[in-house]
Amino acid sequence: MCGIIGILSTTKKDVGLYIYDALTIIQHRGQDAAGITTANKGRFYMRKGNGLVRNVFRTKHMEKLIGDMGIGHIRYPTAGSSSEAEAQPFYVNSPYGIAFAHNGNLTNAETLAQEIFEQDLRHINTNSDSEILLNILASEIAEEQKHRINERDIFKAVTKLHQRVKGAYAAIGMIPGYGIFGFRDPNGIRPLILGERTTTEGTKYMLTSESVALTALGYKITRDVDPGETVVIDRKGQVHSHQCSDNSRLSPCIFEFVYFARPDSIIDNISVYKSRLRMGEKLAEKIKSQWPRDEIDVVMPVPDTSRTAALQLANELDIKYREGFIKNRYIARTFIMPGQKQRKKSVRQKLSAIELEFKDKNVLLVDDSIVRGTTSKEIVQMARAAGAKKVFFASAAPPVRYPNVYGIDMASKNEFIAHEKTTDEVCKVIGADKLIYQNLDDLIWSVQQGNPNIKSFDCSCFDGNYLTNDIDKPYLDNLEAIRSDKAKETNMTNESSELIYNDAD
Repeated sequence: MCGIIGILSTTKKDVGLYIYDALTIIQHRGQDAAGITTANKGRFYMRKGNGLVRNVFRTKHMEKLIGDMGIGHIRYPTAGSSSEAEAQPFYVNSPYGIAFAHNGNLTNAETLAQEIFEQDLRHINTNSDSEILLNILASEIAEEQKHRINERDIFKAVTKLHQRVKGAYAAIGMIPGYGIFGFRDPNGIRPLILGERTTTEGTKYMLTSESVALTALGYKITRDVDPGETVVIDRKGQVHSHQCSDNSRLSPCIFEFVYFARPDSIIDNISVYKSRLRMGEKLAEKIKSQWPRDEIDVVMPVPDTSRTAALQLANELDIKYREGFIKNRYIARTFIMPGQKQRKKSVRQKLSAIELEFKDKNVLLVDDSIVRGTTSKEIVQMARAAGAKKVFFASAAPPVRYPNVYGIDMASKNEFIAHEKTTDEVCKVIGADKLIYQNLDDLIWSVQQGNPNIKSFDCSCFDGNYLTNDIDKPYLDNLEAIRSDKAKETNMTNESSELIYNDAD
């Protein structure tokens, strides 16, 4: 999972500063690398590197990122590669010059890489599937062999791209002297939203992964980009859109609502915050039906994502809600740490317990999900060390038992704590006295209530149903071989591997 930004201004040449601000707002979507590319008078200006946004860009860099349009990217790698070469945006010189940023994962990347070399006569310089996607697009645009491009050429190229590419992708591109554009995969798995900000000086348009980047910078939300749709914004500020897929169906990733997105975001007309409130409500109903009410003394969230669900759960159960853990906000999100050892080490660095809230109490800890169980096990131990009599654990999401192939770091089923285990067995492994999971139907209901027009979601990590219908056992075995924690640790010390890693770019 990554974050993408594209801004076009009809007057000012200061978009680099706004892209920087927007990237800091969606920094939660990736902390491995950041990059900005702007365009001015037909030229690209680029800065990218490993690290947080605030560390990659200095004043001297921002002064050079001039232009009336630009795109930005923050990266979270699923393969554990932290090579600076993988940082985005990418660009190609021909045709026209195209800068490009991508969030998602291509499931046929290896086939496409071979096609690009043999049919399109193009060279791929990194292990990133984002570079593959860019070159597919560039190749299709080049077919027109025109000196000047227009929105119809982009629509036609993206239509052909959809026919060749499989997987999940939301992408933003920029052509100097012409404008910016964005498109979304036919299933709408990855989010993309359009907004604008009009002042006396002119209008700025933004395409981005989450609405919070718009609202925090004073933009008005226009609408979500539809699945399979392409939106083009030219330098005159004219917005063009076209449906480029005959088989589009909105099926957004449900894990965006569980964990990745900020609670103050709205994705596909669904409030992330309210969906998490409903998750807490449904989980409380399940607890009421299975556990004695007086068995729990206090409800505590595992900061930060579970806080909303935990608060609603406590209200529904009429039990005290307390903040028992204090979070060190200078530690990156442990879920997206590239290896098990690094994740385990960072849990104790990230959280500390307030002993007064635990001592001699039966504590119900609430987390958004349990994936590998690393954090859960450590937190249960911390609660016991702080004096808790009993430690119960609740997950606002169902058990994660299947690999995610669409851009989330859940590729190795053998590393999932719930793989081939019952709830009681998972409970024993994490050291809790009791464990309860959200039902999948209740999770879907919690999200779908925000937009009843959405009839399906990507729930593949919970139910093993893959929307693109191209995932088989050999694919999953290969994915596990290159994305397991062991493979990541090897990859981090050997960035020159010849394998193509389908990054969550």
